[in-house]
Amino acid sequence: MKITDVKPFPVWVGRRNQLVVKVETDEGIYGWGESGFSGRELAVAGVIEHYREWLIGRDPMKRGALWQEMYRGQYFEGGRTLTAAISAIDIALYDIAGKALGVPVYELLGGKHRDFVPTFATTAASPGPEMVEQAQAIVEAGWNCMRLSNDKQGIDTTNVYEPRESIGNTVEWWVKTREALGNAPVLGTDYHHRLSVAETASLLQMIPPHTLDFIEEPIRDETPEAYEALRKMTPVPFAIGEEFASKWQFLPYIERGITNYARLDLCNVGGFTEAMKVAGWAEAHYIDMMPHNPLGPICTIATVHFAAAIANFTWLETWRNPWAADRHDDDRIFQSQLKFERARFEVPSAPGLGIEVDESQLTEPFRPWEAPHLSRKDGSHTNW
Repeated sequence: MKITDVKPFPVWVGRRNQLVVKVETDEGIYGWGESGFSGRELAVAGVIEHYREWLIGRDPMKRGALWQEMYRGQYFEGGRTLTAAISAIDIALYDIAGKALGVPVYELLGGKHRDFVPTFATTAASPGPEMVEQAQAIVEAGWNCMRLSNDKQGIDTTNVYEPRESIGNTVEWWVKTREALGNAPVLGTDYHHRLSVAETASLLQMIPPHTLDFIEEPIRDETPEAYEALRKMTPVPFAIGEEFASKWQFLPYIERGITNYARLDLCNVGGFTEAMKVAGWAEAHYIDMMPHNPLGPICTIATVHFAAAIANFTWLETWRNPWAADRHDDDRIFQSQLKFERARFEVPSAPGLGIEVDESQLTEPFRPWEAPHLSRKDGSHTNW
């Protein structure tokens, strides 16, 4: 079996751009993958076009060797753009291998550890009474883990963000939510690397013990030493890693015990080939995987296979919630074997990933999209 084509599709699907990839073979077997580098889809598509030139004619079953060649086959190896392209192709190659062998992808990864994959939900309302009500609805719908909102100050419309104001408007409602729900639910929050070390320390020192079970990405990840300094100021567990583009970026966070939950993104880190290495490494350090999953259905079903095949798994991110349909599902384009009920995905049994894509529907033109370019009130720039 030989690869005959590698097709990137940077298209508008549902409410946002997605970059999905189809790898075709001379035996009529094909696979689908997805890139996770949101907002830079055209750059990733360009890398895939470069890889396409020499992937044609190669054996798609040699997934590990092709991964190494894609990563090492240029002088300037690594980086999020390259590994986002490698991730999409790697996922598609696993889809091909599963179909060729007649087994689900998780069987290629060692077999499944679980029959269903628990998820966590996220409140949508700003901190206040409605957020508390949404948290209660999440528990009633079957979730035992969720992320609570923090005050985003209307950044999608104003592009202005003041971290200290967000902190002041948020913490009392976290405390009230914990009081309303009791100790059983796992509560966390995602601050989207919008804070500094000092701001994060102030935030977490304002709340009583066990208000939060984890805080996700409060500061940027380029400097592990900053997280180590923050660790000395708070006992709240950290969830870090959604931006990491390789096992090497995970290295200090695993080896130095900086993260407690690894927020690996299968569509950014390098696909199944790299993700399994990170998972095993994390297991040796008693770190659980809590995968990042904000994009499309291919990412979701691929991550369900990954979650099924590892021992050290906790919850998978989902945008499903009790008050709205999943914002990513588009049954007109994606026909998925995934079943979702009571806050969990059933592990599929179809060969490969268990998802089909109607290629004829991938026609909505690409729409340039930029994340908000945030600034402080004094005009200086800050993180989105």
